[in-house]
Amino acid sequence: MAAAMAVVAATSSAQIAPGDLFPSLSAAGLSAESLQRTSGNVVVVDFWASWCAPCKASFAAYSRLQRQFAERGLVIVGVSVDTSPSAYSAFIAKFNPSFVMARDSQQKLVSTVQVPTMPTCYLVDRNGRVRSIHAGFHGDQTERELLGEIEALLDAKAGSP
Repeated sequence: MAAAMAVVAATSSAQIAPGDLFPSLSAAGLSAESLQRTSGNVVVVDFWASWCAPCKASFAAYSRLQRQFAERGLVIVGVSVDTSPSAYSAFIAKFNPSFVMARDSQQKLVSTVQVPTMPTCYLVDRNGRVRSIHAGFHGDQTERELLGEIEALLDAKAGSP
């Protein structure tokens, strides 16, 4: 436990950047049964909030990407920064995402990563390294960029840079 806390403390001093290892979702205290599916897969970690208008628009795009690439090893995890369980639940009920949801109710992961804005997504390769960061959601442009980046990472072999 002390080692995990030391890792969190060490990573909290700087914003996560491409090339960095992405912090462990489970070590950050996120609760979602399917977080173990992220190991060895290409992962999109999307930070969102119920009050964020672009977050609402992003959910349809992420659902499409999850359906298109799930069988090839893509896992999308939506991380809510909502502290209110009812705001989180209402948002999920309304938008019904087809990807994994987790709530960072104690703001551990969002603080460690130092997320610049809502929404922000981190594309993580099979080795756990951040390959790209998309601050904000800009509709079709963001979806097209992610599509190309995801395809390239899914085509790459595990262990490749």
